[in-house]
Amino acid sequence: MGTDAPQSWPVVSWPVVSRPVVSWTVVIPVKLLALAKSRLSGLADDDRKTVALAMAADTVTAAVTCPPVGDVIVVSDDPAVRTEAAGLNEALTAGAEHAAATWSGRGVAALTADLPALSAAELAVALTAAAGVNHAFVADAAGSGTTLYTAMPGVAFEPRFGPGSRRRHREAGAVELDLPGIPGLRRDVDTLADLCQAAQIGLGARTLSVRESINAGCA
Repeated sequence: MGTDAPQSWPVVSWPVVSRPVVSWTVVIPVKLLALAKSRLSGLADDDRKTVALAMAADTVTAAVTCPPVGDVIVVSDDPAVRTEAAGLNEALTAGAEHAAATWSGRGVAALTADLPALSAAELAVALTAAAGVNHAFVADAAGSGTTLYTAMPGVAFEPRFGPGSRRRHREAGAVELDLPGIPGLRRDVDTLADLCQAAQIGLGARTLSVRESINAGCA
């Protein structure tokens, strides 16, 4: 998919200012490992599953260690994933409903599970910027997708992940957060080329170990 034309949509650049203190519940959906990351061509099936699980584990670790995050909910129908830590939007909504019933008064953030270079500091920057905005999102590195979507406390949680999600989130009125210094949050991984780009940013411990063990090197 092509990227959205920057001149067609308003993009908000956030200055460093004081923002409301908001605690967040982060919902991370993880697909069945048998179906995950089918586009990681060049890897054996078992290796693709191992990489997908490692990336999910590193994404969860970043979220769990992020100061503004109160709790992390991992939604999956895969037993291996549940040991480690449906449809994407359905899974996110189910997690958000659980969060609202359990921790009222928190913002809810949806985070994709394929962000092996994500750091807790990057996520904290984005969640801090999202405070005070009813709906916000961060676009992926390709420019057509979304890696993070947020809804403030008391605001309807309406994720629109999937093909063209950047455009669809914008059309729904969500504010795009154009923030410097968050390459790991933008770098989702669908292909080996994506994984190599994530490695240049800096992989989490699990994904780094798996990448080395399966010899998924970069040219």
